[in-house]
Amino acid sequence: MLYRVIIQGNLDFGNEKSYEKAKKMYEYRLENYFKSDAIFKETADIFMDEKLQLNIPRFVGQAFEKTFKNTTSLLDYCAQFAMTGVVKCWQTDSGKILNYSDVEPKSDKVAVKLYHKGKELSKEEGKEEEAFEELTKAITKYDKNAMAYERRGNINIKLKKYSDAIRDFKKTIGIDESNPMAYYGLARVYIIQEKYQEAIDQLEIACKKSLALQSIYWKSRRLKADCHIKLKQWDKAEFDLKLFTKRTFPEGDINNSYKRHAFYYYGRTLIELKRHVDAIAAFESALKIEEGIDNIPLEDIYFYLGTAKKLGGKTGYTKDFKKATELGCTLEAVE
Repeated sequence: MLYRVIIQGNLDFGNEKSYEKAKKMYEYRLENYFKSDAIFKETADIFMDEKLQLNIPRFVGQAFEKTFKNTTSLLDYCAQFAMTGVVKCWQTDSGKILNYSDVEPKSDKVAVKLYHKGKELSKEEGKEEEAFEELTKAITKYDKNAMAYERRGNINIKLKKYSDAIRDFKKTIGIDESNPMAYYGLARVYIIQEKYQEAIDQLEIACKKSLALQSIYWKSRRLKADCHIKLKQWDKAEFDLKLFTKRTFPEGDINNSYKRHAFYYYGRTLIELKRHVDAIAAFESALKIEEGIDNIPLEDIYFYLGTAKKLGGKTGYTKDFKKATELGCTLEAVE
């Protein structure tokens, strides 16, 4: 059975010796181990001699499961000769992910080990300074390490070094313009600086550089909607929030924690657009979702639910306002 396959990303080998070794081993293993049963049968299709990289901007096609697994195995083997980079591989059926591989270097090369150490430390609360040091060492070992710059940019945000964060994210983009996380990171800084249009510009690129299969795509959509709301661009916010609220995310996806947030602001946006019946449905959906990391008071949801009902000429708004007041709401009721 043929499945839909999506593959994108790049591996940077850093020097000609490692690059040529990876290229030759790809050819050898393709012929001798996999009998040419792989998606990319010619090294010229994915190896870029002038950049010493394996580069797959975005491949979308069909392949048998065995062919897909052979391809990811080949790419994974080549990745161990690389200094940095990642290739993401999806096998899907009717939009459902059947197999996924995150192919990246995990060798004993010093720059690789330093990056992974910094990456793991960056996930631990209170380890920001240590993570920063390890990532800086990784960059010192290989100054074209786009992934290390991107990861360090996020650490700089935590350390409130916003100018340094912008510099790191822009450095990432200069080396690898395909990395959606760098544009998302830039947007986060611009939002902190209240530069909402600049943030929107970066988030639009992040969406273009990612896929709807990726969490970063939806994180960017939601954050872009927040920026449109700040600028009172209600129709644009409605477009992003409609897509986000209709999406079902896999278990464990961070976007699940923002579903209530999205429905709440979708409802408020719909009130501004005078679509009160749709706003009621959005607030009712928000009430059905347990609080995530949105910090939206329950009383505010009831208040705006009552507001949507009153403005839409529906009954039951008095009960909602009463509930909001009982929970501590201090917002003024709509006249």
